[in-house]
Amino acid sequence: MDAIVKNFPAAGQEQVKDKAQQPIRPTQQEAEEAVRTLLRWAGDDPAREGLLDTPTRVAKAYRELFAGYEQSYQEVLGRTFEEMSGFDDIVLVRDIPFFSHCEHHMLPIKGMATVAYLPNGPVLGLSKIARVIEIFGRRLQTQENMTAQIANAIQDTLKPRGVAVLIEAEHMCMEMRGVQKQGSRTLTTTFTGEFKTNPTEQARFFTLARNR
Repeated sequence: MDAIVKNFPAAGQEQVKDKAQQPIRPTQQEAEEAVRTLLRWAGDDPAREGLLDTPTRVAKAYRELFAGYEQSYQEVLGRTFEEMSGFDDIVLVRDIPFFSHCEHHMLPIKGMATVAYLPNGPVLGLSKIARVIEIFGRRLQTQENMTAQIANAIQDTLKPRGVAVLIEAEHMCMEMRGVQKQGSRTLTTTFTGEFKTNPTEQARFFTLARNR
């Protein structure tokens, strides 16, 4: 199969208006100083031996954990395959692991995503679905927003007959603090197109997603 490459905005240029309105990103040194402030606020001494390199490590880790802000889903979804020999049935990738961070407390979210779509011509390389989840996961999130963002990204870019997304995740902001209910899991779904309007397709999605 020959890949069809479409030109989309480069990473970080999904919405030019929003990008122009964003504040200037602090420097590495400013980020490290902010970590030192938090260490002092927590009651520790950032000058002690065990914490000397912590600000640098945290700043570096945040670059990786929130790398999704520097990536564009349009660029990832811009490569599709056209020669499908007439295939037009459901494409489903199940149990894709991801990590994210709650935008309210900046604590980890750990979960699995299942994504399906009904092709309307071109199809995606399977790894592209996982990459889209990675892009949105590596941003500050709520699970509800992330679920909708993944579905809308695929729907708006690929134009399939429908998209279905199911996310099941554990939230450390609920397990480590506050109500402290370990082991609780949150499920969210978003449907577009035929998955939203056709109960049979929606039921088929849940059957395939849950069938072990």
